[in-house]
Amino acid sequence: MPSTQEIDRPQEAVDVAKRYLRRERPLSALVVVVVVSMFLGTFLATSLLSALVVGAILVVIARAPLIQSNGTTRLRTDDDSDVVVNAFTGPTPPVLAFQWGIADEITAGENTVTYRISYLFGLRSVESIVRSQTETTPSGARRVELDVTVNGQPWATYTVTVSTDNDRTSIDIEYTSNRRFGLRRIPQQIVAERYRNEALTAQGYTVVERDTNFGL
Repeated sequence: MPSTQEIDRPQEAVDVAKRYLRRERPLSALVVVVVVSMFLGTFLATSLLSALVVGAILVVIARAPLIQSNGTTRLRTDDDSDVVVNAFTGPTPPVLAFQWGIADEITAGENTVTYRISYLFGLRSVESIVRSQTETTPSGARRVELDVTVNGQPWATYTVTVSTDNDRTSIDIEYTSNRRFGLRRIPQQIVAERYRNEALTAQGYTVVERDTNFGL
């Protein structure tokens, strides 16, 4: 069972993932700072009871599962379809660079890969598991489905269709979030959108188009 040391992670994509992390963590921390500041401001202006009420409301608003995301992406590459399918079913799927690029530990099994990521100076960690399935469509295209869970809870599903078009390989990706997230996750989503194309390009893919939607 290959571990992190035996897994070759594309270095340019790892560098992009680390840049993403350096910008995402301060923005996420800013949400906490804003909540605490509003709590203290209410306490100084009114009373402790009012501050507690305001603080509770802000925490609920920040954490309440309100928003769900989905999207599509079309990529092209000169690699043949077998190489692309192997990339998406391997330990470093191109669409999950922000997971494996910052993972402290990666363990790969048959059709399964596990990423362990620590934060808060190692005080907390998350375990993300990706399970892959592959099939051939009636048109002859290859389809890969990636099912992602985080700490045992459903997280997202990626359906990847790989086909050959004029001696180039086309990759159509449909993404669906399997859970809703709170407003506190918005900074993370904004930064991820900023770097997602760059992470894919760093792995040798041309981003033809990409569309992401957020809704209640």
